[in-house]
Amino acid sequence: LVMNALSAAYWRRKPQSTVMFHSDQGSQYTSANFRSLLKDLNFEPSMSRRGNCWDNAVAESFFSNLKKECVPKKGFKTRDEARQIIFHYIEMFYNPIRRHTHNDRCSPANAEAAYFQNLETV
Repeated sequence: LVMNALSAAYWRRKPQSTVMFHSDQGSQYTSANFRSLLKDLNFEPSMSRRGNCWDNAVAESFFSNLKKECVPKKGFKTRDEARQIIFHYIEMFYNPIRRHTHNDRCSPANAEAAYFQNLETV
């Protein structure tokens, strides 16, 4: 699942330079297959210290928001329902619309666009 998600993100964005991939030390991220995929896609691995959630604060914050804003209190009825609702939350709300205090109240999509526009003007 993690390898499929990373591959899909890579092919969607087609990065031109090395990308930092930050994760915890879960077995899915430390497996030989996953580390090989990172190398093939020109991703540089970065891992949190064992048992330290503060190293991965961005991911922890995202999952906290996902649970508060998207996941029903009684859970999802099916995996397919969960996939559809979470996809919609991320792609149709969280990235393009939801404002983030860390980004000066901009959505991630707008903050990224501003970042690349600033690179072009420097």
